[in-house]
Parts: sequence; structure tokens; C-alpha cells
Amino acid sequence: MTAHTSSSSSFPRIWLITGASRGIGARIAEAALAQGDAVVATSRSADSVTERLGASDALLPLALDVTDEAQARHVVGAALERFGRIDVLVNNAGYGLLGAVEEATADEVRRLYETNVFGLLNVTRAVLPAMRARRAGHVINISSLGGVRSSAGFGVYCSTKFAVEGLTEALHAELAPLGVHATVVEPGYFRTEFLDTASLSVSPLVLEDYAESAGAVREAARRINLNQPGDPVRLAQAVVQLVASPTPPLRLPLGTDTLQTIADKHAFVEKETAAWRDLAASTDFPVQAAA
Repeated sequence: MTAHTSSSSSFPRIWLITGASRGIGARIAEAALAQGDAVVATSRSADSVTERLGASDALLPLALDVTDEAQARHVVGAALERFGRIDVLVNNAGYGLLGAVEEATADEVRRLYETNVFGLLNVTRAVLPAMRARRAGHVINISSLGGVRSSAGFGVYCSTKFAVEGLTEALHAELAPLGVHATVVEPGYFRTEFLDTASLSVSPLVLEDYAESAGAVREAARRINLNQPGDPVRLAQAVVQLVASPTPPLRLPLGTDTLQTIADKHAFVEKETAAWRDLAASTDFPVQAAA
């Protein structure tokens, strides 16, 4: 028996969590460790993971910049060498960008996509071969209520989460026949460090024309920070319950604010579609021409 098989056999599940040194990622890692699972916890600094989560045989802290595809493959290799398998991937690493769409520079947009979208893809591509080989596993991508409905002031950030939603929906369809689950988790505002400077970049350009839209959101973010309604400990427990389900959903909204956002979005789309239905339907070829 190889060393890694012996090591992995004592743990019900092996998790790989990106962005695990703080915020939602750290809370999920703590919940997984508390129930006896093993966690490969990554951050740009492995030391920051150990500082937050401590040291144990069940924890493998590793440095990972998700924008580095080679480093992502190395981390997955180290995880498989240590534990023999990866049961759950939580793509949590990411950050926000606050500002009007026009205020964001090309460089700000590019860097945001490199982490929130391309970084997620780097890690997912690195993990999937082992999951496909075992015909088992669960990919969990952390989105946001901003992946359900975009808003002034967070347009570019929300667009990255829209991308995460679309990617996960496709992964769900592609992986289900192979025994691998894919779920996109949509948290609302949870009381983490997300609105702090470490997790939220703010466009330095401020255009007065957007004062009542994106500008108002900038001010609201300052007030909301560390006063969010969501409990990150309860969020982590919800993710643990999600993983334990034999039939996990494609989407898991978390928080009453996300639930309200979904209801409002559906109502808006239904009303607008009804108002423009005749024009929308008029663009097909006439039935006689189609025949």
C-alpha cells in the first residue's frame, strides 16, 4: 500500500480550497476539518494558511497564485501525492472591483478576469483529470448574488461572476454523465473581509456623472462593511451539507438577500419579456417560408 493511499483512507473527504487563508474560504476549511475531513488549503502565502488554520496531519497548506497555470498543476500534484485523491474542489479565490464600468481601466478589468475567471479555469482543469478517472468528485464554484443580477458600481465584478455561472452550468452538463458534480454557490452579503481593501479593489477614477449610481454604491459599501447580514460560519456549514448530498443542485443561493435578488430578477425578466413578446416572436421566418 502506498503512503498516500494509507493517508487518505482515514479521511472521509479530501478538499482542495483556494483562497483559504481568510473569509469564506477559511470558514469552509475550518468546517471541513472540524468534521474530520482533510483539506488542501491554498493562498498566495502558505504561511498565512497555517496562521489561520493551524497545523495538523489533515491540513496541507500550499502557496498558489491561481493565475499561474503551472503552479495550479503543481498544487494538484502535491495534493494527490499527499492524500491520493481530491473529492471536493472549492474555487473560492477572487476579489471585487468597485466602480462604474467606464471608470474601470483595461488593466483593472484584465487583472480581475485573470483571477476570478481564468484562475478558476486553471485550477479546475488541473483537478478534473483525477476526478474523471475516479468517476467521482464535486466542483464548487463560489459566485455571488452579483452572478444572478448585475448592479451599478459592481458591473465588471458581476460580469466575472456571470462567467462563473455560465462555466458551471456547462460543467454540470459535461460532468454529470461521468459521476462528477458541479455546483455554483451564490452567497449574498456575508460578514467577511470582502469589502475590505484586501479583497476589494476600488477604481481610482471617479466620474461625477455616475455619482447617483456607482458613486452611491461606493458610499454604501463603506457602510455595509462588517455589517453584512450573512453569517459566514453558517455559510460554511451549508457548503458541508451541500457536499454531503447525493443529489447536489446546480445552483445554491445562500442568504435571504440572494433569495430576494433571484425573485426580483425573475419578476423583472418575466415582465419585460411579456412587454416585448410580440416583437421577439416576429423575428422567426414565417411558417410557410420555413416549411
